[in-house]
Amino acid sequence: ALFTYSAINQMCMQINPNSGLCNEEHLKMFHFCGRLLGKALFDRQIVSSHLVAPLYKHILSWPLLMNDLEALDSDVYQNLVKLGDIDDVEMLCLDFTVTENAMGEVQQVSLKEGGENVTVTNDNIEEYIRLQCTYRLLDRVKEQTKYLLLGFYEVIPEPLLSVFDFQELELLLCGLPDINTDDWLQNSEYTGDYERKGANHKVVKWFWEVVRDDFTMEQRARLLQFTTGTSGVPASGFAMLQGNDGNIRKFTINSISKSVSIFPRAHTCFNRIDLPLYDSKKELKKFLTMAIQMEATGFDID
Repeated sequence: ALFTYSAINQMCMQINPNSGLCNEEHLKMFHFCGRLLGKALFDRQIVSSHLVAPLYKHILSWPLLMNDLEALDSDVYQNLVKLGDIDDVEMLCLDFTVTENAMGEVQQVSLKEGGENVTVTNDNIEEYIRLQCTYRLLDRVKEQTKYLLLGFYEVIPEPLLSVFDFQELELLLCGLPDINTDDWLQNSEYTGDYERKGANHKVVKWFWEVVRDDFTMEQRARLLQFTTGTSGVPASGFAMLQGNDGNIRKFTINSISKSVSIFPRAHTCFNRIDLPLYDSKKELKKFLTMAIQMEATGFDID
């Protein structure tokens, strides 16, 4: 197969690193896919399949961030994040290699020259994480991405895309979703301080009032992208929203203190948003709007 499912959202597709083992003509097919996507955008035709955010960033020549890895391999991403909390990384006996399973054949890939002989320590942990991200986000799908982009740019020159961010590009290719806010509200869950009162908690009420009455269609789509990783809504509605494991994971609003973060935070693996305990609806709208906009800028809001 040319594509596989995203690690965090079964509605998104990512490039299959082993596509060459499945089809010798895979690069020609990626070139065709790129032209097809470009033609769809040029003719304003809606594409039903959503791609992972890193692919939209590739098309726009945006830099990739470490958290982009979560959409491709959430387990590896979480493990790399946890490495920063370990006092003595050397105890894990890691080296600068990656073990790949290519259709049943186990292969070892060096992240740098002689990587199998270099132990990961607290002194070189940053280099190790950087090389892991570079390999998994870029190197392992380098040729497939190259031909996909070549096909796309044959139809739409790259400079013409510079006015868009990666979230807008998804909305242009896949269209603005028809988001039923009542269905969204009815199929949401609440945790933390919001659990007892649920949708009747004043902060939760403000949230849904802002989403339903104040947000535009595009802002609702951006909020969905922010919390689930894609603007796509399941055909059966929000009751069938899936998590990274393919199981049903309803949209969840969790409470956090403003001292932890003044901005809402998203956990796309679990379709969860951490919503601070704001003092007013105006304050909630201000920081929620900033959060969904800043997601596209690449700036960290923590």
